[in-house]
This record gives sequence, C-alpha cells and structure tokens, in this order.
Amino acid sequence: MIYRTRGTCSTMIEVDLAPDHTINKVSFTGGCNGNLQGISRLVQGMKAEDVIERTAGVRCGFKSTSCPDQLSLALKQALAAM
Repeated sequence: MIYRTRGTCSTMIEVDLAPDHTINKVSFTGGCNGNLQGISRLVQGMKAEDVIERTAGVRCGFKSTSCPDQLSLALKQALAAM
C-alpha cells in the first residue's frame, strides 16, 4: 500500500502488512534518510497496532505532524484496506 504524506519532508510511505497485521516492510521516500531507515528497521516485525500506538501524535518541531505520525496514519489506512 502506498500512502502520500502531508506536512513532512518525506513524500510517500510504502507499507507491506502480513494478514496478521505484522509489518513486513516500510519504506519512506524523501525525508531524513538515516532516521527513516532506522524507523523502518525498528518497526519491521511489529504489529501495526503497536506501532500506531507508539507513533501517533509525534510532532516534528513546530509542525503538527512528523514522519512517525504519518506512518501511524499510513498503517491505519493499510489496516482499513485489509
């Protein structure tokens, strides 16, 4: 599933979920490459619901969102599509 981000330096998040909601893979386009690679590796193998709980509402500076927050929205959308 592809999610177009809003309000962040990254422009897109690609999410691959297993039927049991385990995250197989997450990849970001744009943004802070090292940080986003780290986030992608950390969440791999986790349940989408756990990642949503941990990342929803995280802000970047004065922005109302962040790449982790956008990841939570992407995962919510992916779960809804299942």
